[in-house]
Amino acid sequence: MALPFAIAAVAAQAAPARIGEYRAVFEQCRRDGAAPRLAIRRMTVDGEGMILTVDPATLETALEHDRDWSCAGTDDETQKDTRYIQAVRSSCASPATVKAGFIANGGLTHGSPAGSFVTGDLCPSHKPLARHFLERLETPGTPVPLALSMSGGWLSRHPADFQWLRDQEHAGALRITWVDHSFTHPYVPGRRLSENFLLMEGVDMRAEILKTEQLLIANGETPSVFFRFPGLVSNPALMKVAGDYHLIVLGAGAWLAKTLSAKPGDVILVHPNGNEPAGLALFANLLAAGKLPQPFRRIEEAPEGQSPE
Repeated sequence: MALPFAIAAVAAQAAPARIGEYRAVFEQCRRDGAAPRLAIRRMTVDGEGMILTVDPATLETALEHDRDWSCAGTDDETQKDTRYIQAVRSSCASPATVKAGFIANGGLTHGSPAGSFVTGDLCPSHKPLARHFLERLETPGTPVPLALSMSGGWLSRHPADFQWLRDQEHAGALRITWVDHSFTHPYVPGRRLSENFLLMEGVDMRAEILKTEQLLIANGETPSVFFRFPGLVSNPALMKVAGDYHLIVLGAGAWLAKTLSAKPGDVILVHPNGNEPAGLALFANLLAAGKLPQPFRRIEEAPEGQSPE
């Protein structure tokens, strides 16, 4: 969701907003004439107090001026019956057995069986954004729902591509949900997975989460409540941090470059960052052949029917 006030204009002028005092909170907020929302982050944006809020029913996020809301601390137990907290708890629940020292593809991998959910990972890459792939998705007059998992390393290296995505969104061609994909997205080729990605020694999971959110906000966009682990690799400790920060962990029911097909309800994973062209080509071929479950739906709809473990 694009910001409805000054930050968007600042970003369009290539001058990022100044983000300060960014921190995780959990508060229930009320305002006359509005449905209650949950605040999960507090900050200042160019010196103004702001909160990142979540609609606990729709999972939509918004940046709001804190002066417009009356907020008080809450907790997961108080909010346990909300769709939001049920989705957080379910997605962050660790398997009983962690094989080979890590969790592979933990989190939300499927939604309700009508259609599917298209997600694209923007891991750090020196290659340009696959704009042709995204343009192929577009349908005149109907914004295509797309969840993009944003790493800080990609956004920092690709400001023009990021602005192109925002332009597509503002033109009504795409409806983007911005997913946190960690800030540095660490990876060492050949290293075993139990010691790779965010499981590498010295990685600060909390900083990986918060710094990416801040970068998105500074550049005019609103983070969602979703987080995707690099490589789809995690462990129980990292899952707990994601849950503590009230994030819904996003896996993949169909990593197309590996699964080669998708089933109804799948969360589909491709990489439009230029690093995995085979997955994009397969997606295009399946789409042309009518073999991808449709309609494509917003990732916020996927946790329907989720419940705590």
